[in-house]
Amino acid sequence: MPRMLDVSEDVRAEIGDAEADRLLIGDNAPGSYDCTSCRTPGDSEQERTSTVLFVGDETAVLAFAHATCIPSQVVQVAEEQLQGAVRSITGGEDSGGAAQPQGLSADQAVLGITSGLVLINDELHPALVVEPTGAISRPGTDGSRGDEFLQLLLEQGFHPVHGMDQVPAVLNGWSILLAMGQLHAVLQPGTGGGAPVAWWQAHAPLQVTEGWRTAANKSQTILVYAAPAGTIGQQPREDLLRDALDKAAADGLLVAAAMPLAGT
Repeated sequence: MPRMLDVSEDVRAEIGDAEADRLLIGDNAPGSYDCTSCRTPGDSEQERTSTVLFVGDETAVLAFAHATCIPSQVVQVAEEQLQGAVRSITGGEDSGGAAQPQGLSADQAVLGITSGLVLINDELHPALVVEPTGAISRPGTDGSRGDEFLQLLLEQGFHPVHGMDQVPAVLNGWSILLAMGQLHAVLQPGTGGGAPVAWWQAHAPLQVTEGWRTAANKSQTILVYAAPAGTIGQQPREDLLRDALDKAAADGLLVAAAMPLAGT
């Protein structure tokens, strides 16, 4: 039976016309599936469904999503990240929340990411808090100028946060990749207008709470806050995380941006 599949031109170019046509007539497409974005069930016989192709250096994974969640698209990801996604599909157990930010040399600190809900003007927003494990120096320097993490982010388009009473401005071209119900990457624009690349990527897909995922699917926008090493710390509860964010903002040590979920 033909499926209600959307296959973008980019996806068709990657998988070939023959495979795309087989998908469209139902030969290789699933009937029911778990949406790669929201992880709730979908049915390609009953509702419009997007084909999403995750492409690494050597591996490609074709996934399916509600068309109302994300459009059909090709997402370029690092091979390690994609292998982590494959392991999550096949039941491999991984954990971790730190990864090397693109553009920083290997001997620099890595970034830790914490997910949580923040209350702004009586509305809960899904948020990610980024904090390095140590000082970040500008690539190509010896670190003698001190921690330049916030300055580097300001140059990328993040904005200073002076109080937690306003939603940060959207950072164009950046997005949050939530695939198979787990957090995989923060994507930034590719050079020369190319496909998005991972600025931060999980060593293994990170679990998020049901409440966080529900809020993310509702708003389609994630608030990303960043602070220097030692500013926020690992907070066991969201109220304590909020207190730490409030203090960082008051001390002038917080920047932020809003990013669409699984941006095109």
